[in-house]
Amino acid sequence: MAAVKEINNTPFKNNGITIGNKFYTYSTLLQRTLFVALLIGLTIIFFVPFVWLISASLKVRSEVFNNEWIPDPVAWENYENVWDAAPVLTWLWNSVVVGFISATVVTLSSASVAWGFSYFRYRGRDFLFALVLGSMMLPGVVTMIPVFLIWNKLGLINPEVPDWGATFFEGNFLGREIWRRIGQIPLWGGNLFGSAFYIFLLRQFYLTLPRELFEAARVDGASYFQIWRMVALPLTRNALIVVFIFEFKASWVDLLKPLIYLRRTELYTMPLGLKSLLDQFGNGGEMQWEIVLAASVIVTLPMVIIFFIGQRYFMEGIATTGLKG
Repeated sequence: MAAVKEINNTPFKNNGITIGNKFYTYSTLLQRTLFVALLIGLTIIFFVPFVWLISASLKVRSEVFNNEWIPDPVAWENYENVWDAAPVLTWLWNSVVVGFISATVVTLSSASVAWGFSYFRYRGRDFLFALVLGSMMLPGVVTMIPVFLIWNKLGLINPEVPDWGATFFEGNFLGREIWRRIGQIPLWGGNLFGSAFYIFLLRQFYLTLPRELFEAARVDGASYFQIWRMVALPLTRNALIVVFIFEFKASWVDLLKPLIYLRRTELYTMPLGLKSLLDQFGNGGEMQWEIVLAASVIVTLPMVIIFFIGQRYFMEGIATTGLKG
């Protein structure tokens, strides 16, 4: 540990201390101490509910809501009962697939639109960009019914297997998997048109890149699509990962869309599956809260893992975005 000593040979000998090779005034130390204490306090506030969730999920039914933090005895069988009570593995797989497709589609579509707003210069560009930003002011409930009618007209809400495809779509695993994904298109189909927030985020990132790089590629004979794919995308990797994580998380916790569009249990994503478990084992059900809480832990852990894996890219992307307007 670095030695701490008083400064005795400077005019500030009574106003600070040296830690290692750096001098800190008492006011600076106080500010940093308060800042660290604030961070620790906020961390505890946000972390305590998750700790309670894990603790309660490991308790027997009669002790779920007691005030003990350490379960005694530890009921590991709660997690075994979750898999027996519902097709949780299927719901997890649906959430992974839908989240991956949603995040990939919206990342690429938003990146292409953002590239157009940042690179090309044409009359009305700023007005169009203002319209895109203005769409963020429109609540989702306003477009909920029109969007539902569109998907229903396209026959993608609870679609029935056609007679000509019954053998393929019902007779083997691949066919059933493809048909299952067709039934989930309304959950991610809107992402094909990008997201206003992600377009803004990526446009700000593109504006930080030197335009000379793109002009040089243009001189070398690259098309606009090649410039975007081979120059712009690699240079914006951090921002793209940020967008991917944002959208994956949004899809992972989304309950409203699955609740509106999904009818069959095998199509459920994890939030809708968790709601069905809550209806069956929570209030109004069998009051087996330990199963509901164990399922909640299973839902939460993947996002915690994904954040820690992508944390470095996440922080770098946020820090770099928006340096130039």
